[in-house]
Amino acid sequence: MNDSAKERASAPTPRFAADRVSYVTVGANSAGQRLDNFLLRLAKGVPPSHVYRIVRSGQVRVNKARASVDQRLAEGDQVRVPPLRIAAPAPPPVRAQMPPVLFEDEYLIAVDKPAGLAAHGGSGIAHGLIEMVRAARPHQPFLELAHRLDRETSGILLLAKTRRALLGLHEQLREGQVDKRYLALVAGDWVNDRQHVRLPLARRTIGSGERRVAVDEDEGLAAHTVFNLRHRYGAFSLLEAELKTGRTHQIRVHLAHVGFPIVGDGKYGDFELNRRAARGEFGEPFKRMFLHAWAVRFSHPVGGQPIELQSALDRDCSDFLRGLGRA
Repeated sequence: MNDSAKERASAPTPRFAADRVSYVTVGANSAGQRLDNFLLRLAKGVPPSHVYRIVRSGQVRVNKARASVDQRLAEGDQVRVPPLRIAAPAPPPVRAQMPPVLFEDEYLIAVDKPAGLAAHGGSGIAHGLIEMVRAARPHQPFLELAHRLDRETSGILLLAKTRRALLGLHEQLREGQVDKRYLALVAGDWVNDRQHVRLPLARRTIGSGERRVAVDEDEGLAAHTVFNLRHRYGAFSLLEAELKTGRTHQIRVHLAHVGFPIVGDGKYGDFELNRRAARGEFGEPFKRMFLHAWAVRFSHPVGGQPIELQSALDRDCSDFLRGLGRA
């Protein structure tokens, strides 16, 4: 029996009631899964936005305690699930589409995510990349994101096809054994060929309800990024970012804090510069964030062999750089 067959047979699908509070025990097949993914699989047909809302409001509890959407579950955890029968229109059908595949075997898929496509549905987004891939692979019994990329970030995204592969990748990510490299175009003339930025980061919710990340020396979690200068373009610099930790928005916040915002970053960037870039004042009009996950190195989570993958810049980014080079 192969890994996929073992996982299908390992545990029954948990049950919940649509009209009353339910208590669901996490089985071995769901150990290590994020709470949001666990609930979305459990409550198929319920809009992701509703699932995220009930978690953030405290209606979902894990072992009687409030939980966050990114909390990892352990076997034996008891999850309180409120009634999920809601009067809401059915979500639109998922468009079955595979992004370009960079690598695939029986355990993993590495895809080239385009900018503008969320990694998963939720927070007002009906469907993301993972839902589209599941629709394109309807006979694949297990398919989960191994990590995340921001919606406006393009590049390499790893998906696991078995629970064993997912847990193996998660372990490597926790231990810092996955070498992820990004390309970022920033405003400003970067000085050092190689620079370490160690600034602790904390997540905050501002008055409008929007979630942001900020440097916080008192309450922030340790965050470390290494930036390597790749090329200077006058008023812009192309950097390679090497992640030593994996905090939310780490590259974007570190660069903005040291005075070199990423071109096109609509949350932490220079908004006037972004408008000028979109109008074509620097050459080719540029209307996305210039952050691209271009390379990754890791050990295969099952076979152990080294895997190295690369993703070329998309046409928007490469055309913009060519225009800057001619200036």
